[in-house]
Amino acid sequence: MLIEKKLTIQNEQGLHARPAAIFVQIANKYESDIVVKKGRQEVNGKSIMGLLTLAAEKGAKLHIKANGPDAKEAVEDLEKVILGETP
Repeated sequence: MLIEKKLTIQNEQGLHARPAAIFVQIANKYESDIVVKKGRQEVNGKSIMGLLTLAAEKGAKLHIKANGPDAKEAVEDLEKVILGETP
């Protein structure tokens, strides 16, 4: 199953260091493949280095795609990190 969601980063810190680490930790709980896109740049959502290369600040628009058996749950949990909520 492929699930896609477009989100705007609400977290004050953007998607740097700690929030990116939390994102990757959550993404790796799921079997689904996860891709995060900002503009034309697309990275593996399970890679801390990939996420950090996005340099996504508060207000940046991200497109999250998850493909696999638990894609819906993965996107729901990852959305909480992007919106600055506790998953």
